[in-house]
Amino acid sequence: MAESRLKDIKILHRERLLVRDFFCRYGKDLQMACHSSDSSLDAPIAESGIHRPGLAMAGYTKVYSSQQIQVVGHTEWNYLESIGHEGRVKVFEGLTEFKAPMWVVTHAQNPHAELREMCERKGIPLFSTTLHTYEFIKLSQRILEEFFAPHAIIHGSLVDVYGVGMLYIGDSNVGKSECVLDLVESGHRMVADDVVHISNVGRSIIGRPDPLIKHHMEIRGVGILDIRSMFGIHAIRKQKKIEAIVELQQWRQDGSYDRTGLNGAAEEIMGVKIPKIVIPVAPGKNLTVISEVIAMNILMKMNGQNVAEDFNEALMQKIKAKAKGEYVDDLLDFDPQNWSYYE
Repeated sequence: MAESRLKDIKILHRERLLVRDFFCRYGKDLQMACHSSDSSLDAPIAESGIHRPGLAMAGYTKVYSSQQIQVVGHTEWNYLESIGHEGRVKVFEGLTEFKAPMWVVTHAQNPHAELREMCERKGIPLFSTTLHTYEFIKLSQRILEEFFAPHAIIHGSLVDVYGVGMLYIGDSNVGKSECVLDLVESGHRMVADDVVHISNVGRSIIGRPDPLIKHHMEIRGVGILDIRSMFGIHAIRKQKKIEAIVELQQWRQDGSYDRTGLNGAAEEIMGVKIPKIVIPVAPGKNLTVISEVIAMNILMKMNGQNVAEDFNEALMQKIKAKAKGEYVDDLLDFDPQNWSYYE
């Protein structure tokens, strides 16, 4: 078996995100307002988690996740209201000693004066948002998970076929781009060609196009094509989960190829196993139809139907029955009411 093409990809990690960049990029989507001086916004965010400091406010700081963004929700707000000015001073004096990357007050509440004073004194960024606590945590955590996710760059093409993300890999002259172009012409959607940026988000491998190349494609002998301009907005996608790897190989007489679909070959990318299909490329082979069949077969497996296993099981039952001397009907189904079938 040939060595994996994806075995030695270089995996990269982002170590931190400045609060300033987080606010500039995502502040509008998160409906955030800043209550801090500009100098405090260079604090780094180093973790993707979001923490609600309810227990810490009550005095239990043994497992306080101080390196995460601190969110003051409706529950924490009501508690702070109940303990009065002196209680809030004591709480925030203690918690701001931990130097969290930033504090966020949700539900369009105005941050307490005590929290403002402590954050300003210790250079901790303070924000408010009109979003509810659950909404803010959900959105910001997704943003941070994607930002800090392990990522890499792969030479290949990614296309959405019937909702299945299919990553095409292979030699540079094997016909990946031509196959994807034919799929787009058939109504499927291209994500990336030649360069695919991948990341591991929540145990799913997500593929995106290169920011410079985007929806462009190179076809030898033709040049650079703009898929969006030629086929319309419906012909492209910004990202797609990779659910199958299709390796295109030049057909060889001595090549070993799966002919039953029972081997369950898979490729591991960033610790996630993805089904892999090797397709021998030969003149006259319709890779577009084969790709569509691969996608439909994957969809059937997702719905609990494995044709290869079902066929193998039926075959084994017949073999066992014959071995026991039992009667096995090997004739084709005969329907006397439908004579035209035999004409």
